[in-house]
Amino acid sequence: MNERHYIIYRKIKAAFRSAAFFLCRISPIDKKLISVCTFEGKGGFGCNPKYIVQELHKERPDLKFVWLVNRIGEHEFPDYIRQVPNSFWSSAYWLTRSRVWIDNYRKPLGTVKRKGQYYLNVNHFTVGIKCTGLNRGEGFSKMAYLVNHNDSSMIDDLVIDSDWCEEETPKGMVYDGTYLKTGAPRCDVLYGDRTRAKEKFRREHHLPGNAKVLMFAPTFREGAKEGKRYVFSETWSIDFQRLISVLERKTGGEWYICVRVHPQLAPSHEEFSDSDLGDRIIDESQADDMYEILAGMDAYITDYSSAIFEAGYAHIPSFIYADDIDQYKNDRGNLMWDFNTDDLSHVKNDKRFTPSFDVELPYSISVNNDELERHIMEFDQGKYDKILNRFQSAIGLVFNGNASDKLSGKIQEAL
Repeated sequence: MNERHYIIYRKIKAAFRSAAFFLCRISPIDKKLISVCTFEGKGGFGCNPKYIVQELHKERPDLKFVWLVNRIGEHEFPDYIRQVPNSFWSSAYWLTRSRVWIDNYRKPLGTVKRKGQYYLNVNHFTVGIKCTGLNRGEGFSKMAYLVNHNDSSMIDDLVIDSDWCEEETPKGMVYDGTYLKTGAPRCDVLYGDRTRAKEKFRREHHLPGNAKVLMFAPTFREGAKEGKRYVFSETWSIDFQRLISVLERKTGGEWYICVRVHPQLAPSHEEFSDSDLGDRIIDESQADDMYEILAGMDAYITDYSSAIFEAGYAHIPSFIYADDIDQYKNDRGNLMWDFNTDDLSHVKNDKRFTPSFDVELPYSISVNNDELERHIMEFDQGKYDKILNRFQSAIGLVFNGNASDKLSGKIQEAL
């Protein structure tokens, strides 16, 4: 099936989906019902929706929540949340009946919102390295545009965390609606003292109380064949044994590595292990909430994930390991930062996408294990803190630990 035929197939499928939504309108809107979905049904009780729902339940225990999932029973939810299938008829029924929708991704093409409903899109990224939407150039397929445009046309409010996102998002999400610049709810857990989060992670994994933990959280790779999107993982070249040795030389103590793959890859991910490192490797890829885990970390490494900026919000020492930068740029399309330089110590934002800003990427970039070792050994927390403070001020970051509370209030106004 070529791209043209695939798009025709998807449009026909979308027409049937729309018909299902209209048929389900026989049921009235339940003014206390809220439908939630994360990562197109692949995700569980995590990301931004989790923290808003928790706050809503605390303030309004009379509200009812359904969570659309691809596999019932695969994820754990609190008792006050009902899991429902993210299937053709089920999603049409529950979305049509709900007063409020909360989503961190995109609704399928053919989804139809009815009058009297409120759709809050809470996004699943903040400031990023990867371009999204139209900013990707040729990397953004026609099918992806149709899905994005349909979803954006239904959104009542989009949650963002900075002036940077407000400038990038119109093309990045094919969106021209209103914003709620509250900060990301999932980052509330990163605000302030993280001692309890650190103690919890070490207790749950039977680690010494003084153990240090680094999270390695690479993003996914993406392609399209005949118009159909698919995702896959890079073969990791990072040397974990060497990494642990370097960290222990730098800071002393006993270090562990927490592996976390992207939620798009988690359903098919097999637990990572290393026979040479044994229990020094902990795989948390199946955990629904990355941010409770991130709050318990002492350091962070990724390739191109936007989560590095959120680790930076909490001033967690963070490093970029981009061993396939040329291939990634070729496959993914445009990036938000100008990596077309021989000096990766001074990478600036690409003004094609964020023309109002003139900032440098605040993280060191390594393309091999030797460079990563050097950057870790040269790391200075004091200098890092100053760089982050300047960067966060320049992008107009909102990070104050109360995003969930603000958005809970906004939803209650809409009910």
